[in-house]
Amino acid sequence: MALTRNLIRDEELGAMSDDDDSPSGKRSKLDRFPLSRWELAVSLGVFLVFSSGLFCIYMTMPAAEFVKLKLPRSISDLRLLNVNVETREGMIDVLISVRDNLADYANEYPAQFVLGYCATYIFMQTFMIPGTIFMSLLAGALFGVIKGVVLVVFNATAGATSCFFLSKLIGRPLITWLWPDKLRFFQAEIGKRRDKLLNYMLFLRITPTLPNLFINLASPIVDVPFHIFFLATLVGLIPAAYITVRAGLAIGDLKSVKDLYDFKTLSVLFLIGFISILPTILKRKKIYE
Repeated sequence: MALTRNLIRDEELGAMSDDDDSPSGKRSKLDRFPLSRWELAVSLGVFLVFSSGLFCIYMTMPAAEFVKLKLPRSISDLRLLNVNVETREGMIDVLISVRDNLADYANEYPAQFVLGYCATYIFMQTFMIPGTIFMSLLAGALFGVIKGVVLVVFNATAGATSCFFLSKLIGRPLITWLWPDKLRFFQAEIGKRRDKLLNYMLFLRITPTLPNLFINLASPIVDVPFHIFFLATLVGLIPAAYITVRAGLAIGDLKSVKDLYDFKTLSVLFLIGFISILPTILKRKKIYE
């Protein structure tokens, strides 16, 4: 049965690559939306359910004395937060101002605030909304290292899990449409490492080899078992979460988000990732000998 699924999947990817070779194929790829009406209706339905839940949580939170609890999305929002809009990395300044306001709110209503924070993070992670890195920085600024890492890893894992099952439900045509070559490569790599799949998935989670967004969406498509996906996500996100949360403690010294992952930090992540796949390398060496 698995062989049949793989053959069908290869045919789909092959057909997509054949279309890409011709100008008409490239044009049809851009013109043709990959989701059927049923799949689009399901995705919108799931989005509305999550949105309604988030809205209900937001509305039940105690009223604040300062600006509404939200990250700024316009110049007027920045002015309300008394942020210097003309700075080169204005978002970092926004985080400092938001941190001061939210810290007071979090101390006064800890349970409600944590619930709202978790719901927002999971919602953003589930629907691939950019900005979770700023939520992680705020976790460090508001909760400290230990509690911040626990919160970030929990929310990132929960959001990745939701994204996994959403992709399992309707993701195949979308992933095949967006990243046919990358999906074909990922499927081949997964197929070669079935015996030590957990080690390989840990390596991908720890290192920035593949975007986490792609891993969340593509894993159910290439038949990565959920228990391996979940465990690799839960453990593999800890190093990156620690780096980001720790940076949130000194957010005023952070000039750019790019500063989070300098050469030294990337070297440490790849070293940890190499350790995670070391058992696989040693096993192969022993087999060859």
